Order: sequence, then structure tokens, then C-alpha cells
Amino acid sequence: MMEIFQAVLTALTTQNEIALAIVGFLSCFIDATVGMLLFTTILNIEATKKSKILYVITFSIVGFLIRTFIPNPYATFTNLLLSILLIKFILQTTWLKALFGEFIITTVSSILELFVFRFFQCVFHFSQDEMMYIPIYRVLSTFIIYFCVYLLYRVIRYCKFHITLENMTKKNKILFILNAILGILAMGIQFYLLAFYSDKMPVAITFISIISLIGYFFISIYNILNTTKLATTSQNLEEAQLHNKTLTILHDTMRIFKHDFHNIVQGIGGYIDTNNMEGLKKYYSQLLKDCNRVNNLTALNPSVINNPAIYNVMADKYHKADGIGVQINLGVFVDLNEFENHMKIYEFTKVLGILMDNAIEASSECEEKVIHVSFKNEKNRHRLVMLIENTYVDKEINIDRIFEKDFSTKSKKTNSGLGLWEVRQILKKSNNLDLFTTKNEEYFRQQFEIYY
Repeated sequence: MMEIFQAVLTALTTQNEIALAIVGFLSCFIDATVGMLLFTTILNIEATKKSKILYVITFSIVGFLIRTFIPNPYATFTNLLLSILLIKFILQTTWLKALFGEFIITTVSSILELFVFRFFQCVFHFSQDEMMYIPIYRVLSTFIIYFCVYLLYRVIRYCKFHITLENMTKKNKILFILNAILGILAMGIQFYLLAFYSDKMPVAITFISIISLIGYFFISIYNILNTTKLATTSQNLEEAQLHNKTLTILHDTMRIFKHDFHNIVQGIGGYIDTNNMEGLKKYYSQLLKDCNRVNNLTALNPSVINNPAIYNVMADKYHKADGIGVQINLGVFVDLNEFENHMKIYEFTKVLGILMDNAIEASSECEEKVIHVSFKNEKNRHRLVMLIENTYVDKEINIDRIFEKDFSTKSKKTNSGLGLWEVRQILKKSNNLDLFTTKNEEYFRQQFEIYY
């Protein structure tokens, strides 16, 4: 028994490749686990327990093999790329979150490793080779690092600190991605240099490098948070302005109704007194149009159209149509956030905007300028449906050719003939989207379907 204990102790306190490989293999699983807990909490990534376990196992085993058979620094950068891909495809999140998740792991790990390694060198006078190749020192240092990462995860979870990236504009997303990529490369290179040459560098230089990394990390986080908040505030302000515009129109319409209510009742009374039912029917149909306008304005409400992106598009198109005398009848029979769950909201609003623009333009040429829009969830068929119907003049329009690039019924108009072609390109990229175009003597109909 003593001989076994002595052999284990010797293996742990001297340079031993087998013991070091075992320690490295086991530490891969701890590293992957605490890192995943940290970035999924910060980024609020909702992944299943099964996918998290699969991520840890895959990243640990493949990462260990990469470090074993590929020399540094190539192994480090290969593992960075591997982590981004696994976060994206196993945890099923966006490229932006996958990149930022790796940014968090790289930054925190680099800072802690540099600090812990340098602390051991300064306090206990361990050489770089001892820290890297003696198993007991390697176990102790990695345990401290992973424990610090886990404590950071618990603090962030307790404080409920989350970073939201969904509301970032396209321009800010591009700038952030470039910033994150350059940050990961810079920290990876700097960590490699300091880790292997820190024993030859002055302590002051090492700590300046550590402080620079910490400063870069927190300044980047601060800028990202401010950018996100600014984008969210701008979006909310735009939504509030559209809603206020809707409320103003609704208020003015109700004032008109109130002012004319006596006259309306007197008009109805006149038809009743003369028993003129045909005249009353005609009077009622005209009155109903104004009533429908009030109902549609009431429906144009953020609490009804509860997705901000869809609300902004619908409010903008409604006011555009109202300005040229086109009536939009709106029906919302589903939580509109469900559309975002099964399709990129940017692409959905793009399709919605194109179809609405076409419907407004076509109906504006008619004597009866009417558009019917409805959103519903057909659960029995496992699909979400957006239906847009509009009156139109050109009854001979070729519904097979309208999706061709540069095909247009408009003459001499810039950028015409591209809208429906763009819709077709979006449909081609996904296997759960479909668009059915039909027409009859009264309405031109576009039915957009999202299967789930």
C-alpha cells in the first residue's frame, strides 16, 4: 500500500507525462463545464440539459485531442474555433452569442491563468516549467482558476446579470463581431507570449498586461451594454411615436363621431320614418366603413401586436395606407412573438413589409381601396399563417412571373421588380417557409406560412 502511495506521490511531484495527460484530460471536462455555466448565464442562453452535456463531452474530448496532437499556438486557435462552432450548433444559439460566449471564456480564462501562474511564481518561486509540467502544481493552479470561474458564475447568477444582444442593429452587430474577433486573437497571442516567457519578463510588465486585459474586457462589456441599451431605447421611442400617432388619429376620429353622433342618429331616423330600407342599408354600409377604421386603429396597439418589430412595420404601413385613402382591416389571432420563435424576425418583417407595400400600391389604384391582413396559428396543421388580401385592377397579372427578378407591372420606377424576388430568396433558404399566391375577381391574395 505504501509503495502505491509513494508511486502516486512521485508521479504527482515530478515531471510525468502520463500523470500530466490524465490531469489534462480530466481538467478539460471541468474547464468546459464551468465555462459553459458562465457564458450561458451571462448571455441567457436557454439550452436543454442534454445539449449542455453533449457540448461538455464533445468539447472536452475533441479539445484534448487537439491539444495533444497539434502544437501551440495552433492548438489554442483551433480550440477557439471549435468552441464557437459547438456553441452555435449544439447549444443552438446565434453566431453573435456563440462568438461572444467564446469571447467571455477566453477573456476570463486568460486573465485568471496569467494572474494565478504569476502569483505562484512570485510567492512560491516556482519556475515556468514546474508550473506547466509537474502534475501537482498543475492541478492546484487549475483548481484555483476553475473555482474562481465558478464563483464568478454564482455571483452573476445571484445578481441576475444578463447581456441582451438581440436588439442590436446590424451595423452594431458587425462592429461587435469584428471587435470580439480581434479581442480573442489579441488575448490568445498575449496569453501565449506571457505564459511561455513570463519567467523572463519583469513582474511589472506581466501585471500591466493583466490589467490591460481586464480593462479591455470591462470596457468592451460596458460599450456593448450601452450600445444595446441605446438600440433598445431608440426602438422603444420609435414604437411610442407610432403609437402616439395612432392614438392621435383615434382621438380625432372619436371626436368627429361624438360631434356628428346627433346627425348620424337623425339620418337613421329619417330612413326609418320613411320606411326606406334600401337607403338605410346604403347609409349603414357607409357608416360601417368609418366604424371599421376606428376598430382597426384600436387593434393597432402594442398590446395586440405584441412584437415590437412587427408592430413598427404594421404601424408604418397603416399610416402610409391611411394617407392615400387605403383601408386596412386587421385581425390578430395569435401571440405574434411565436413568429419570431420559428423564423428570423428580420426576415419576417422584410417579407411583411414587401407584401404590404405591394398590397397598398395595388389597392390604391382601385375604386374600393381595401386590404385585409390577418395573423393566426393553425395548430392542427402545425403552422403560423399571415394572410394579406387586397383589391387590385390588373386582373390579367401573371402570378407565376411576379417573383422573377426585375419583373414589374410598374413603369419607369427605380428598384421595381425586386421585392417579391427578395421574398423568393428568403423562401429558398428555409425548408419550413411557403408562400401561396392566388387571385379572384375581387382580391389578390398572398398567404405566407411558417411550419413548425
